[in-house]
Amino acid sequence: MEAVRPQRSIGRLSEIGRVATRHGFGYVLDRRRTAAPDAPSDRGRRLREMLDELGPTFVKFGQLLSTRPDVVPADIVEELRKLQDDVSPFPIEQAQQVVKEDLDLTVEQAFASFEEQPIAAASIGQVHRATLPNGDEVVVKVQRPTAPRQIESDLALMRSAARFVRDRVRALDFIDAEALVDEFARSIRSELDYMHEARNAETFRRNFAGSEQVVVPKVYWRYTTRRVLTLERIEGMQLRMVILEGRSPEERRDLAYRISDTWMTMIFRHGFFHGDPHPANVLVLEDGRVGLIDFGLAGSLTDEDMARLTRLFIDAATENIAALPRRLTELGVRYPKEREDELRAALEEIYYRYYGASLSEIDPIEIIREALDLIYSLQLQLPSRFVILDKAIATLGSVGVELYPDFNVFEVAKPYARSLLAERFSPRRLALRAQQEARELSVIARELPYQLHDVLEQARDGNIEVQLRNPGVDDLSHHLDVATNRLAVALVVVGGLIGSSLIGVLAESGPHVLGLHLFSTIGFVISGIFGIWLLWGIVRHGRL
Repeated sequence: MEAVRPQRSIGRLSEIGRVATRHGFGYVLDRRRTAAPDAPSDRGRRLREMLDELGPTFVKFGQLLSTRPDVVPADIVEELRKLQDDVSPFPIEQAQQVVKEDLDLTVEQAFASFEEQPIAAASIGQVHRATLPNGDEVVVKVQRPTAPRQIESDLALMRSAARFVRDRVRALDFIDAEALVDEFARSIRSELDYMHEARNAETFRRNFAGSEQVVVPKVYWRYTTRRVLTLERIEGMQLRMVILEGRSPEERRDLAYRISDTWMTMIFRHGFFHGDPHPANVLVLEDGRVGLIDFGLAGSLTDEDMARLTRLFIDAATENIAALPRRLTELGVRYPKEREDELRAALEEIYYRYYGASLSEIDPIEIIREALDLIYSLQLQLPSRFVILDKAIATLGSVGVELYPDFNVFEVAKPYARSLLAERFSPRRLALRAQQEARELSVIARELPYQLHDVLEQARDGNIEVQLRNPGVDDLSHHLDVATNRLAVALVVVGGLIGSSLIGVLAESGPHVLGLHLFSTIGFVISGIFGIWLLWGIVRHGRL
């Protein structure tokens, strides 16, 4: 069995190579080329089609890349956001077996009815309609039995591919491909635990308790495990079907603003938001209410995040552009310090381009696209919570425009941002902040003498060390080691050739081979082997 796995891995890697070449990414396999010559719009489409052909795990990886504008250009981000995790369902017998193993009950014992045909199927699981013994109508998400094993297998291949890209594609040196795969591994492994999604659903339901506009399904914990998730059934039409349905412009506008209002409430008031407002994850009920489903991806903003966002809004509103890089750093955005002036200039250009324009005159999709271009071009590193927020707002803006072409997500966000500013500077909030900061300063003042005492003791004992780190020096040392090794081998080759030549010229007695002295022939062969080895090492690393 163990001998079969390497063969399968090699076969899968070969398949990945063939698919990549078929979609025009064969240059990745060629050391002599580092970039594709294609137009940006075309490369995004081809990458999306390639990931779609490679299967569900790669589709999910593409969905992760669509949330990383710091490592993927904006045109590719837009294309990857079109990826959908739709696959064929697995047999009902397997679903029944998973239910039995996790609930310690057969499907007949756990449910009064359980529809064999799933209503949705994805790479990790599928959803069935069911009825509980007490008559409650529910939906049951059951995990594919083979999902964990298949995902781990694909993750191993992705790590190999990441090392391959690191070694061969010089144009992508600024991307830590292995770290990206590790991030994806953490994300998809959390999706394998349905308890995580159940907790998210419970939080959303608690936040919208009593709402007349939003419905969140109830979690049935008795019938929920790591591989089985049971939620209250919400009857409604998926938003993607509403988009195709012939409704009046007024109805479409009302629905677009109602859905956006739901997400702004989550972001600005709850600080906990649904990370994927895709049309398939939003239901429109008969009474007009909005229903939410699929809670696997969620983001959160702390109170401190809100305070820092408020300071960013204030600096933007007062034209204090010079402070924006500092505010972004406070939010956790990282960028090369030597490019701070370039970042400030880019922010000024975007700011004054739209300065004085009304919200109705601003295209939010274009602003988001410009922000994505800026993030990629300056290699800004975003905290994961803001990456999810960016994806949610961008998806929300796109969905809104599909519903109602004149939709502007900023118009919905404006009153929330205004109330956030007012709330942050209310007398009660200022008093609480002053009290908190006074406590923190008192703690610092109390601990300062002890910390100073510890430093002086370490200085007295000679235990203080100062470390200077320069990644460039480490790289230089590595390259010098490689160059020295190659020079040593080259000297051995040259010495062997010269020595063999001298033996061939001066030695008159002894055995001869092909007209050359035996020792001279052996020296030429050994020198030739070392020379070929040296040349192969140089070619393999793509540098002469």
